[in-house]
Amino acid sequence: MVIEHRGKRPIIPESAYVAPSAVVCGAVVLGERARVLHGAVLTAENGEVRVGADVVVMENALVRGRADHPAVIGDAVLVGPHAHVNGATIEGEVFLATGVSVFPGAVAGTRSELRINSVLHVNSRLAPQTVVPIGWIAAGDPAELFSPDRHEELWEVQRGLDFPGTVYGVARGTPMREIMARQVEFYGAHLDDRLLG
Repeated sequence: MVIEHRGKRPIIPESAYVAPSAVVCGAVVLGERARVLHGAVLTAENGEVRVGADVVVMENALVRGRADHPAVIGDAVLVGPHAHVNGATIEGEVFLATGVSVFPGAVAGTRSELRINSVLHVNSRLAPQTVVPIGWIAAGDPAELFSPDRHEELWEVQRGLDFPGTVYGVARGTPMREIMARQVEFYGAHLDDRLLG
C-alpha cells in the first residue's frame, strides 16, 4: 500500500519491489532494487525515510522517519523481520537481525551487525564493524556494549542520552497522560492520508 501523508508521496523506482501487504507512507525514497516485504511499514511521519540501493526490509519490520531524526538506510543493508528503525541512521552493509531496535539519533556504523533482539539506544553511535550480541544493548557515543544483566550500569549511560526528550520532546517524569495527548494529536495527521494507486 502506497500512501500520501502530509502532502508527500513516496518515490519508488521501477527496480524496487513493495509487497502488496507492505505500507510505504509519506516522504519515503526507495533506492534501486530495494525490497519491502510483506507486512513491513516504512512511514515518514514528519521526517524522511531514505533507503539505499540493494536493501531488503523484511516481514513486519518498521522504519520511521521523524522531523529531527530522519530514517536513513545505506546501501546493501538487511533490516530483519520485526526490526524497528526509528529516526536512526544505518550506514552501508549493516545487518539488523530479527527483532533489533534502533532508536532516534542513533547511528549504526558501516558493516556493523546487530544480532537478534539487540538494541542501539537513542543518540548512540555504534562504531563500524561492531557486533552487538543477541539481546545486548549498545548505548553511548561511542557506544558501549551491555549484557542484559548489567541494567544498573546501562542506566548510568542511558539516563544522559535523553530518551523522553529525543523521542517525545518532553522532560523525564512528564506524566503519561500528557505524553499520550501529544502523541494522539501528532498521529492524527494520518486522518488526512490518501491511498495512492
